[in-house]
Amino acid sequence: MATAYSQKSDRDLVLACQKRDPAAFEELVKRHQRTVYALLYQLAPDWTDTSDLAQEVFIRVWRSINNLRNPSSFRSWLTQIVTNLFYDELRRRPRRLPTVSMDEGLDDGDDEGPTRDIPDVSALPDETILNNELSEVIRDAMNKLPEQFRTAIVLRELEGLSYEEIAILTKTEMGTVKSRIARARTKLQELLQPYLQRTSSNEVSS
Repeated sequence: MATAYSQKSDRDLVLACQKRDPAAFEELVKRHQRTVYALLYQLAPDWTDTSDLAQEVFIRVWRSINNLRNPSSFRSWLTQIVTNLFYDELRRRPRRLPTVSMDEGLDDGDDEGPTRDIPDVSALPDETILNNELSEVIRDAMNKLPEQFRTAIVLRELEGLSYEEIAILTKTEMGTVKSRIARARTKLQELLQPYLQRTSSNEVSS
């Protein structure tokens, strides 16, 4: 029976779950639990209760799966549940550091003045992501981003969501989403620059 479920598509498993089939749900959890853990870690790397949060995600999935009108969109629906849980937790937990909106005007109280928007820049080369050392450096750099910027770039670069989807998930204007992603990319490049320069120097010296 387990083998039969493992061969089913997400869509078929969702349809079975909507008939309250626990074995189908168990297969969905097994198939997507690593994705949920990874997304939660990227959104909140300093939280220590990722396991509890992942469990809560799947509780919400089981409770709400009958509301999923398009079973083929399970992956994006799951991402939405994770993101909503993340924001619920942000509202519930005490904030340790104040955040500054990068979308406010540079002049205090001047909504019409120039903003801190930064032009979009190209993503990091795909081939360098494969390097384990650089991946660790990138992960550390992302941990240093403000929450709203880290959330936006995780959803864009790791989950592959569109700007519009991110705006809906985060309940933010699309222009703000684009600005936050641009700012996050620029900040990441600033944080990675010392490592890249050091690597380049080592290559020249060798």
